[in-house]
Amino acid sequence: MRDDQVEPFFATLRAANPLPTTELEFTTPFELLVAVLLSAQATDAGVNKATRKLFARANTPQAILALGQEGLEEYIKTIGLYRSKAKHLMETCRILVERHGGRVPRTREELESLPGVGRKTANVVLNVCFGEETMAVDTHIFRVANRTGLAPGKTPLEVENALMRRVPKEYLVDAHHWLILHGRYVCVARTPKCWECAVIQYCDWQPKTPPPGASRR
Repeated sequence: MRDDQVEPFFATLRAANPLPTTELEFTTPFELLVAVLLSAQATDAGVNKATRKLFARANTPQAILALGQEGLEEYIKTIGLYRSKAKHLMETCRILVERHGGRVPRTREELESLPGVGRKTANVVLNVCFGEETMAVDTHIFRVANRTGLAPGKTPLEVENALMRRVPKEYLVDAHHWLILHGRYVCVARTPKCWECAVIQYCDWQPKTPPPGASRR
C-alpha cells in the first residue's frame, strides 16, 4: 500500500463506522481486563456469554477471589483453556488487591506484569479504557496488515510497530478497532469478501476474490 493511500484507507473505514469499539461487553476497566484475558483463542461472543453471568455475581478482584478458583471455573468453563485462564485470573486478582488497591494499573509495564496479560491485552486496556494510542495486534489485524500491504511484518510486534509508524495520528486511537472488525467480517482468513470491501482500491492483495457464483479470470 502506497503512503498516499493510507489516509484515505482509514478515512473510508471511519466514514463507515465513526465510533468503533470492542465487541467485548464491559462496564469497568477491571471487567474489560477480565474479558480480554479470557478472550485468547475464544470468540468475543463466547466470552460475553460467560462474563454476563460472572459479572452479575463477581465483577471486582475481591469478589472473584471470594469465588475461589473452582467457583470461577464454573462460570467460564465454556471458554477454551478455562482452567489455565482461571488460574491466571485468580493470580491477577490477588496482585491487583495486594499491589494496586484493587484498581487496574495504567502503565504497560504494570499491566504486562499481571499473569496471563501480554502485550496485546495491555494494549487493549490502555486504548479502550484510558484512550491511549496503542495497536493491539491480534490474528485479524496481523492478517489485514499483511494482506493489504498496510503494515507487513513477520511477527505481531513487527506489525504493531509498522502500524504505529504508518497510521495517521488522527486515526490512531480507533485504528485497531477498524482493522479488527474489517478482518473479522470482510477480510476474513480463508476467502476474503473482496466484493464487500469498501477499501478494495487501496489493497495490494491479488487476485481479488470474485463474488459468489462469479468465475475467476
